[in-house]
Amino acid sequence: MAGVVLPGCECASVPVAGALVRRGVTPAAALAFLLSAPAINPVVLTATAVAFPRNPEMVFARFGASLLVACAMGWLWLRLGRTEWMRPPSRPSFEGQSKGAAFWGSVRHDVMHAGGFLVVGAMAAATLKALVPASWLHAVASLPAVSILALAVLAVLLSICSEADAFVAASLSQFSLTARLAFLVVGPMIDLKLFAMQAGTFGRRFALRFAPTTFVLAVLVSVLVGAVLL
Repeated sequence: MAGVVLPGCECASVPVAGALVRRGVTPAAALAFLLSAPAINPVVLTATAVAFPRNPEMVFARFGASLLVACAMGWLWLRLGRTEWMRPPSRPSFEGQSKGAAFWGSVRHDVMHAGGFLVVGAMAAATLKALVPASWLHAVASLPAVSILALAVLAVLLSICSEADAFVAASLSQFSLTARLAFLVVGPMIDLKLFAMQAGTFGRRFALRFAPTTFVLAVLVSVLVGAVLL
């Protein structure tokens, strides 16, 4: 629920979650925050309401589905996660420095560390965005089951900021509302840049387990919530 009151994009949620783990927060709770903060904060929900003025139920569907996935992944990690899968997030030592110097040193470290992986992920997403023909979207939109999976995969590939993805989803009018809900739920939780940042912060062993599980659960929950609310 802290994700509701702490607006932030998905790029910022990774270093914040890493900082929470370093400060002693249980990893399961930190991971729930990592997934929820960019998906259910007021900025994102307001943008969704503006993008879907004729379908206000999309706001409730996005909030409910995203919160369910975030909590479920936290509980799943609490139940099945292993300490050796997650590399402890690194932190430079600021011993002997003032609080101000330690603060700015920590900011520089997190920005430089996360920024490198963000650039790599953004480059991959931009390349794929240029290579995906628009005709493919029209071809799969007529197949309900395929269209949901297609938009979920597209969300991963495009790596759009969660504060702007609702407008992209609204423009995909050839797809069903449930398929577009999958796009909105998957995107803020797992995409190319997020995978790179999660691997850089928590280690590759963690990312290779966490990202696919999040993707599958996000798609399944989107289908269930879409069937009920949309």
